[in-house]
Amino acid sequence: MLNRPFYAAVVALVMAAGPMATTAAATATAVPAPLSTPEDRAAVASVESYLNGVQSMTARFEQMAASTGEAAVGKLYLSRPGRMRLVYDPPSPVLIVADGSFLIYYDSKLEQVSYVGLDSTPAGILLRPHVVLGGDITVTALHRLPGAVEISLEETEDPEAGELTMLLTENPMALRQWRVRDAQGQVVTVSLSDAHTDATLAPELFEFRNPNFSKQQRK
Repeated sequence: MLNRPFYAAVVALVMAAGPMATTAAATATAVPAPLSTPEDRAAVASVESYLNGVQSMTARFEQMAASTGEAAVGKLYLSRPGRMRLVYDPPSPVLIVADGSFLIYYDSKLEQVSYVGLDSTPAGILLRPHVVLGGDITVTALHRLPGAVEISLEETEDPEAGELTMLLTENPMALRQWRVRDAQGQVVTVSLSDAHTDATLAPELFEFRNPNFSKQQRK
C-alpha cells in the first residue's frame, strides 16, 4: 500500500522547487554552486526564464520511491499563479489540489482532507507569479549534459530540509523530471511525459469540494 509521505513528495515539486518544509533547527545556510562560467550562469537564467514562461501545463507523470520501489502514475494540471491538480490513477485514492490559497490533500479511502498554506509548500515556488532562483532559494548544483541541464535547489536558510533536483531538456527547454530528497534522506523521482504547455484549463479543475461535507449533510 502506498503511504502518505510517498504522495506528499510529489508536491515537493511538482515542477520546481520552493521553500522546503521547515526543520526544527537550521544550523547553516545552503552552499551555492560555483557557477564559474558564463555558460553555467546562462543555464540558470534559462531555467528561470522557462519556469516563468510556463503559464499552464498538462502532463502524465510516473512517481517512484528509491528506497521502497513504490510507484504510482497519474496526470498533472498546472495553472500559474497558484493552481495545480494531481490526479492519481486507480487504485490510488489520493487527489492533490492547489486552489490559489491552499494545497489540499484528499484521501477518498480514509475520507481525510488536509489543508496547508500554499506559500509554505515546495510547490509554492513554481506557482508564484514570478519565479526567482535566488534569494530564499539557492542553486546548489548544476550539471550541463548533452542536450539537457540538471539543477539542484535548496532553501537558503534551511538546507537540511531537503533538496529538489530538476532535469530539463534544451532546444526547446522542457521540464522532464524532478527528484526530491527530504529531510530524512528519502528520495522520490517524478518523470513527466506527454507534456503540453499553455493549454486552456477550466477553473473548476482547481476547485475542491469536500465530499465529506455532502455526506454529513445527507445524514
